Amino acid sequence: MACPLLPIHPKNPEPRKINQVLDCLRAGGVIIYPTDTVYGIGCDLMNRKAIDRLGQIVDVKPHKFQLAFICSDFSQVSRYVMQLNSSEFKLLKQTLPGPFTFILQAGSLVPRIMGVNKKTVGIRIPDHPVPRELATLLDHPLVSASVKNSDQIKEYTTDPGEIYEVFKNKVDLVIDSGPSGNIPSTIVDLTSGEPVITRQGLGVFPV
Repeated sequence: MACPLLPIHPKNPEPRKINQVLDCLRAGGVIIYPTDTVYGIGCDLMNRKAIDRLGQIVDVKPHKFQLAFICSDFSQVSRYVMQLNSSEFKLLKQTLPGPFTFILQAGSLVPRIMGVNKKTVGIRIPDHPVPRELATLLDHPLVSASVKNSDQIKEYTTDPGEIYEVFKNKVDLVIDSGPSGNIPSTIVDLTSGEPVITRQGLGVFPV
């Protein structure tokens, strides 16, 4: 079946279309979807075959995956990370939903789900209703990478139509929620006890 380019309203996602995307994810599909930063490519966290396919598409071996978990809310985050201390929790509450990816100590579920001994996990709660609605209705996160451009000058493609032309033979569905930004999330590593910005992207990190 041909890969659809599915328009979904960026502020008020249509339930019928969200259900179409959920059907695709639950069947093991890999999708491209909008976030509050750049478009992401992802799949259902609980589908190992889909994760393997995602790795092939982004050309990363499973043991080297640095993929983010796209969560709907903090209760979802808490299932996949070691217990947060009060300062970590306060920092996440201050910045999420928003354009930040936090590297945290992985909880015991993560190695079992991913099939590799992962000690850390990237966590995102994007400030965009489409991915959060998908994670809410799946009742677990999407596992995701950013959609990068092969063009070294323009690292991230902002036009979903252009993204579709590149990926339509590789993925199962592309969501079109309009142009994205071209700056990825800021990555903050919290595994050493102090916040360390490992990639400055969108968003102003609180001092």
